[in-house]
Amino acid sequence: MATIQRFEDLVMFKKARELTKAVYKSLASCRDRGFCDQIQRASVSIVSNIAEGFESGTKQGFLNYLYIAKASAGEVRAQLYVAHDIGYLNIETFKHLNPLAEDCSRLIASFAKKLKSGGMSGLQYKSETRDLAGEMMVQAGYVRLPNGQVVKKD
Repeated sequence: MATIQRFEDLVMFKKARELTKAVYKSLASCRDRGFCDQIQRASVSIVSNIAEGFESGTKQGFLNYLYIAKASAGEVRAQLYVAHDIGYLNIETFKHLNPLAEDCSRLIASFAKKLKSGGMSGLQYKSETRDLAGEMMVQAGYVRLPNGQVVKKD
């Protein structure tokens, strides 16, 4: 399996972009700027948090951002119902957008579950543990031999 090097290659990011684009297009003529701005911001939050989490460089950081992205997907879904109920979206548009939002939630949840269970490896998903004592030892001019003994470098 190839290692994902860029957040742009993640299926969940691609699906979130598709949702965001569709939300913006569907509500382009909306006059209720407060409502429309909120659903648009929530959709942008999904893609932004996926990207920010990936770039955080740590497994826990990524998970935290994924949970925020998933919450934003839930917010979009709730607002889609409201938009349909008050007549901002017709049924056809709602039936197009709602499954996209559901797909985002499902993909994010699945990815987070796999990441949390340790199903992913590689430098991008490293934990934030550091060997501070080892770093200080090296800075002070010491090395650890294969037998574990610490000696001053010549």
